[in-house]
Amino acid sequence: MPAEVKHIRQFFEYLTGERRVSPHTIAAYEDDLRDYTLFLEGCGQAITTADHLVIRRFLGSMLERGLSKRSAARKLACLRSFYKFLRRKGMMDSVPTAMVATPRLERRLPQFLEEDAVAQVLAQPDRSTPEGMRDAAILELFYSTGMRLSELLALRPADVDMTGETVKVTGKGSKQRIIPFGRKAGEALRQWLAMRPRLLRGTLNPGTVFLSVRGKRMTPKGVNRLVSRYIGAVSELQQRSPHVLRHSFATHLVNRGADLQAVRELLGHESLSTTQIYTHVGIDRLKHVYAQAHPKGS
Repeated sequence: MPAEVKHIRQFFEYLTGERRVSPHTIAAYEDDLRDYTLFLEGCGQAITTADHLVIRRFLGSMLERGLSKRSAARKLACLRSFYKFLRRKGMMDSVPTAMVATPRLERRLPQFLEEDAVAQVLAQPDRSTPEGMRDAAILELFYSTGMRLSELLALRPADVDMTGETVKVTGKGSKQRIIPFGRKAGEALRQWLAMRPRLLRGTLNPGTVFLSVRGKRMTPKGVNRLVSRYIGAVSELQQRSPHVLRHSFATHLVNRGADLQAVRELLGHESLSTTQIYTHVGIDRLKHVYAQAHPKGS
């Protein structure tokens, strides 16, 4: 096995075994390292001999091919993690990415729904049908907890405490947290969980809370599709993914005066700086209201 292929394999074993990085990140890093190794082959370089100038040229070539700055920044993050791993293992004397600056990113505020629009989304599912009960529980839980799509799909009945009105989720890096949910989310969950066993007749129980109408485990594509359909019926937002409900959850909490540290813990953010984007959303909204309402606002 060539040395460089061995280095990459060991890196991914480290990410999955020790770091417990999500499959989504693993797939992205595989693409990043594939692009990087192809670039190195084209210019006659090797992973362990490439310096910061080579890495800058690699990122430049990606941008010239039309890659966004955000994607280029992720590729650099991948290379930083990779080279730090190689140095810890004694395969490199230094980390060449240390002298490479992250591309300056444009600030992108999260898209969210106003409170009345969320109410319209939550009112849509036909709760007299199994599918409608499930959809209502999914939408209510997304908005009531702010959990991620991956966290919702991994939920098991044992993770739901109906008495305490809390749910235990496993987030990034396999870190677990407890999130409370509201009364309406609890009602929708209770109705769905009562219906859920009926969908399992004659099928193998996948063990997850949410199932397809055929009793199978739901897929990310399936949940994205149903959330997009409900949001699209009441809003013209370009983004209609479950993350819109997560952003709405956080934005509404901050707008109503919630402590930012508490919001960080609810969302499962590692850094408070990540959560602070929602204060910018609130400020931008206030500026918009001011410009519309104040006589001298425009």
